[in-house]
Amino acid sequence: MSRTSQFDVHQEITNRIVDAIETAGEFRLPWIKAKGGSFARPVNISSGNPYNGINIVSLWVSALASEFPSNVWGTYRQWQQSGCQVRKGEKSSLVVFYKTVAYDETDPDTGETDQAERMIAKASWVFNAAQVEGYGLPSEDLPEGPTFDPIARAEAFATATGAKITEDGDRACYVPALDMIRMPERRRFVGTDTTTPAEGFYSTLCHELVHWSGVKARLDRDLSGRFGSKHYAMEELVAELGAAFICSDLGITQEPRKDHAAYIANWLTVLKNDRKAIFTAASQASKAANYLASLEAMEAAA
Repeated sequence: MSRTSQFDVHQEITNRIVDAIETAGEFRLPWIKAKGGSFARPVNISSGNPYNGINIVSLWVSALASEFPSNVWGTYRQWQQSGCQVRKGEKSSLVVFYKTVAYDETDPDTGETDQAERMIAKASWVFNAAQVEGYGLPSEDLPEGPTFDPIARAEAFATATGAKITEDGDRACYVPALDMIRMPERRRFVGTDTTTPAEGFYSTLCHELVHWSGVKARLDRDLSGRFGSKHYAMEELVAELGAAFICSDLGITQEPRKDHAAYIANWLTVLKNDRKAIFTAASQASKAANYLASLEAMEAAA
């Protein structure tokens, strides 16, 4: 680097993260998730009866994939009738029920008509108790309140973006259909061996803000990739690198933590045949970080 060239903090962080990937440990979430993947027999909220047959397997798979801690399920209407409300943006799980239908059957030899019955398979869509508001899940050993003091600089940054952010439950995600970011409750953030609760919360929020920045109305990144695909992996790389950039800009952390490297390592393996993947992701991450910073600047100038 020449003396006249400007130091690029984003490129420096990228280089150091790439170097750390080879020695990154196993990624660990910095917040407490409800103990999920319930393998208790699934039961219906309305009838209290257990599900049977293929529905047991189907709901077990859904509970395991989404780490639902409850074995209680119900349709949207059944939850409403129970005084609960399915949260907006929650995805349903499929079950099958059989309905008895009566019909007239005519004997081709005698011409006589008798009433018969047959079973018709019908699809139904259900939600887990973890996806609704107003249902008491098993108690968890959680702190009474937040485990860290708010960082004013980071709070102002998030507010200035204009993103809709809710803090509820134990999952962090951007919901495109609602253009909304969901964050776990602050009291769930206990940190890890390499991150404080505050660092864990704000770096996670920055990760989701980068996802938020990528929709068509903003930076128009390709968010159509599904889990495990190259597009999905690239977007995750962009979000995690962008989070590292923003955390550095906000002074949340001055060093690229092993948490970032461990998370990125999960997705870099998908792109191992593309030597330029990390550089493309870093470029897009810089654009996202700069875009979010520009929103803050516009808010300050207004």
